[in-house]
Amino acid sequence: MTFMAASLISLGSMADEPRPNFLIVIADDLGYSDIGSYGGEIETPNLDTLASEGMRFSNFHTAPTCSPTRAMLMSGVDSHLAGLGNMGELLQDFQKGEPGYEGYLNDSVANLAEVLQGAGYHTYTTGKWHLGRSEELSPAARGFERSYILVQGGASHFDDQAAIISVDPKAIYRENGQQVEVPEGFFSSEFYTDKMIDYIEADRETGQPFLGILSYTAPHWPLHAPDEWLDRYAGRYDEGYEAIREERLQRMQALGLLPAGIEANTPMAGRLPEWDELTDEQRRREARAMEIYAAMVDNMDHHIGRIIDYLEDTGELDNTFILFLSDNGADGNTPLDLPGNREWIANEFDNSWGNLGRKGSYIDYGAQWAQVGSTPLPFFKGMTSQGGVQVPAIVRHSSVLTPGEINDEILHVMDVMPTLLELAGVDHPGDAFQGREVHPMEGLSMLPVLQGEAMSERALGWELFGRRALRKGDWKLVWMTEPYGAGEWQLYNLAEDPTELRDLADQEPEKLAELLADWEAYVARNNVLSGDFNIEYGFSTCLYDNCFE
Repeated sequence: MTFMAASLISLGSMADEPRPNFLIVIADDLGYSDIGSYGGEIETPNLDTLASEGMRFSNFHTAPTCSPTRAMLMSGVDSHLAGLGNMGELLQDFQKGEPGYEGYLNDSVANLAEVLQGAGYHTYTTGKWHLGRSEELSPAARGFERSYILVQGGASHFDDQAAIISVDPKAIYRENGQQVEVPEGFFSSEFYTDKMIDYIEADRETGQPFLGILSYTAPHWPLHAPDEWLDRYAGRYDEGYEAIREERLQRMQALGLLPAGIEANTPMAGRLPEWDELTDEQRRREARAMEIYAAMVDNMDHHIGRIIDYLEDTGELDNTFILFLSDNGADGNTPLDLPGNREWIANEFDNSWGNLGRKGSYIDYGAQWAQVGSTPLPFFKGMTSQGGVQVPAIVRHSSVLTPGEINDEILHVMDVMPTLLELAGVDHPGDAFQGREVHPMEGLSMLPVLQGEAMSERALGWELFGRRALRKGDWKLVWMTEPYGAGEWQLYNLAEDPTELRDLADQEPEKLAELLADWEAYVARNNVLSGDFNIEYGFSTCLYDNCFE
């Protein structure tokens, strides 16, 4: 695949250019260090080319899990105001019925698709939605002209339509709001890409710009890949967790993503067996899971290349703002502890060796590989440590002043909508939209960053499952309970300690007090509720041969 060279133009001349198209590509649970341009050994040539022709961000943040991230991307507003103060599946009793905790993208925000559609954009989305189950809450009712989406948070990647939770066992798909069955031969990454290309092509002759949100369900478990991809990484992970992590760390330093001398934070050490402590059979199964995961990511990159080729062939590539990101960190949380799943997976799925990665199987890759995916950051999805919220993100567009640059400004997924609206020349409606009150955007435009300027300092907060964090400049507060934290506030200087190894709460009482005041302001501003959480959502200590005992 060959890209056209980016045509650099000044922001001042953008008013004379056609309004840009927007393509947002979201990976599901991709680790910070998985892809090649972020230090990974997985082959991702199309994403790597995007990075070389655009800008990589080394400090881009999301929510700790998927649906809160998607709510903020779509609204520019904190998830606690946009309806996803908690994931809908895990709402707690003290949250139910409270504003901001509806469990779906609520009407208190003017979302990106609605606003751009009103400004003359075609609007499309394919893939994971996870922002509302019913037709009334589907993309068709929220500003998308064409859509083909998975309602739930995950599903089989094949045409059997198995979901991921025993109490909700069938995947639900909707096309333009109507419930549909996926076609025979369906594979998620291929199909979602096909649909997005079809949607863009159907309206290409109108001359109107488009917003396309291509939201892959790869590489979210269950780990699946087409047969011709399954063995592409055979033997690659036989060295184990520690060797792959060290390889990635060295490549990240060579690429300039990390300064020399940075030590990876590996909080799984001592909690789960190291590679040389596993039995031969455990190592074989662990390596195979990671091989399938890598095949999924490689396959996703292949399909990303297909849509970029389409844009190039139609002359639209250089007028398209492309953003690629993961929706949160790598996923080390086990599906086995979801309600009823242990018995359901044991009885209903075929996880024999020859069927791993194929239709009818259901495996994940576990906390140790997820910690490798987070290299060098601590923990993974669901946590407010950097491993849960710091993700790979790439922008390719003519507004990027220095293609190939790695930028370390502190950015947030709430910044996406303000950026796109500025590029489109569209104002946010403020506090009222289509006859209803809405929250103004909290995010900031990233355009100054793309042009080499600094982002204004601000306090960014996180809360999910009672786990909390706040970042302001170089400083970060983190509060997580055991086994992930100390059950009290910890303070880190991320400029000097980007992997959260040295708690400075006792040594820096004034900075601690300053950030705690910022935290209280964040809670008040965003209606962050406190209460008792009863959630079994974390890593598992079982490894295949003892998971179903």
